[in-house]
Amino acid sequence: MSSRGMQRTVESWLTVLRQHRSAATVPAYVIIYAACLYAAFLRRYDFEWTPPRIARFRLCLPLFISVHLLGCLMTSEWRRTYRYSSLFDVVQAMLGVACGVVTLEFINVLHIVPEPIPHSIILIDAILSVLATCVLRGVLRTATQWNATALRSGTQHRTAVLGDSAEAMNIVRALQTSEQEFRVVGFIVDTHRNDRRLVSGVRVFSLKRGIGRILRRLGATRLLVPGSTVGRDLQQLISICAPLGVKVHVIPAVDQVLDGRYRLAIREVTISDLLRREPTRLDMDGIRGYVAGKRVLVTGGAGSIGSELCRQILALNPERLVVVDQSEFGVFTIQQELDQARTDSQRHYVVADIFDATAIERTFAEHRPQIVFHAAAYKHVPLLEDLPQEAIRNNVFGTKRIADTAAMFHVERFVLISTDKAVRPTSVMGSTKLLAEKYVQTIARRCTTQFLTVRFGNVLNSAGSVVPTFRRQIEAGGPVTVTHPEIERFFMTIPEAVQLVLQAGAIGTSGDVMILDMGEPVKIVDLARDMIQLSGLRCPEDIDIVFTGLRPGEKLYEELFYESQDRVRRLHEKILSTSPEPATSEAIARDLSDLEAAIDSDRRTAAMVLREIAARHATVGEPVTTDSTLDSPISVPFPTRDVNPTASSSRRAA
Repeated sequence: MSSRGMQRTVESWLTVLRQHRSAATVPAYVIIYAACLYAAFLRRYDFEWTPPRIARFRLCLPLFISVHLLGCLMTSEWRRTYRYSSLFDVVQAMLGVACGVVTLEFINVLHIVPEPIPHSIILIDAILSVLATCVLRGVLRTATQWNATALRSGTQHRTAVLGDSAEAMNIVRALQTSEQEFRVVGFIVDTHRNDRRLVSGVRVFSLKRGIGRILRRLGATRLLVPGSTVGRDLQQLISICAPLGVKVHVIPAVDQVLDGRYRLAIREVTISDLLRREPTRLDMDGIRGYVAGKRVLVTGGAGSIGSELCRQILALNPERLVVVDQSEFGVFTIQQELDQARTDSQRHYVVADIFDATAIERTFAEHRPQIVFHAAAYKHVPLLEDLPQEAIRNNVFGTKRIADTAAMFHVERFVLISTDKAVRPTSVMGSTKLLAEKYVQTIARRCTTQFLTVRFGNVLNSAGSVVPTFRRQIEAGGPVTVTHPEIERFFMTIPEAVQLVLQAGAIGTSGDVMILDMGEPVKIVDLARDMIQLSGLRCPEDIDIVFTGLRPGEKLYEELFYESQDRVRRLHEKILSTSPEPATSEAIARDLSDLEAAIDSDRRTAAMVLREIAARHATVGEPVTTDSTLDSPISVPFPTRDVNPTASSSRRAA
């Protein structure tokens, strides 16, 4: 019979078994148990089959079969699928047979049968029954997997898997029992010795041989990498695989594969994968200790950062989570998501403008929050250059309203979400965030509420940010627009940023500015090239990059704190803290009065007043650039790194 004919035969038999499983299973087990007992009798009596022994066999047969079938019912033998048979099923089979052995021994002790059943027959029958049951499961599982592989063999991609042997075993099992288009032909492990092992019949190769050489030898067109792979390693893998025509895919972590019983969600590499850093060690006990059982309010809860804050806070089991946002549709969307969470925490949703004193005070009076995360802000730099009055109203006076209300209702902890654009601001947005920081630092000195500021750079995939913009441009066929070939930004994924915000809130001191370690800055043009490559295109052959020039208020380089700020402390591997000198209450009151008057003036006057006030509140000795066409010098963001004065000077001169 040809392989194609055998395949059709196996498929037809499997179809019949699936359609009539209940009718076929019990008779099959009856036949198996009868054969096992027959073999036990033959072995016990050295294959001498005399009439008395035949009579004894006939007497024991219904008893043994009944006992074994009862064991199958007790261990749910017939309810467990054969396609995913594992060691657990072997243990259950042994347990069912063991119950049968105990039952048969009780029958001997109680003299239920005329003549005692030999112990040797009971033991041999038990061993054979376990083996036969396991063989049946193995044959059916192998036939199912072989048939599925044969059906897909013409469309599957030859695939190599990057990971150690434990990961490899789980991955290959999941792929073999799913309908994925990947056929694993080799595993690449990080070992310094030549490795000729086989994992599920697939060859294991040492990374020492070189990934490129291994992929060529295997003829692989796909490479699967664990989802925990850090960004710099992924970038290196993509650069090696691209010339070979090998596409890189991401697979879940091994613990998510769950012993191969669930389908792998293999996906394309994303820009978030390329920028992923080593996992951060968080003090989950400390974070949970100040959130669990508390009433928590999040402003801007429908935004990119605010919504992720709500997700992670809800996972920490607060007594109550209050989501505040001015976008009715945004609140509706996050409500639909959060209400699906299985938690006992109360969830409340408020549509309100943070500048509306009546609505905010009513919300605080009703819910009495103990912790407030203030994430509501206008953030788009070029847009706010044309809307300085709205930026002042929302970012400065909105923050003042929330902070004052928090102090009025004796909130335990208030965390302001700020930005690196508040350092030496050249934009309306950065200036408003600087003044919001200064107000929070000032109010921290005269009330019991702990006021903290958390400052970080850009987050990937936030609404309106560079990554979604580039994605739309690539989908439209280009070109991808970048403002300047040297422009750099700090980047962090939204979940990572929020984790560190929660960690900072747990360890910070009132009045401090907490700075998140954003890693090394990324050139935007490199980000654009990576996204084009991940889309399966080439730059500039398929999609070109066009430089459009710096936009109003935009800097070439961002920084997270001033070089002159001392008293910088590292509180966590990814969190630093500085204690800037707060402004006096009189100075803040005077400046807020001037800003309030500026809101009612024209756009140019409002922007000028804002910049002058921001300049006065800059750290002593660090001038604020007031001309938005000039770029700000970059400072080394973390004092623990080596500083190259020559390089710094040359960049500042540029």
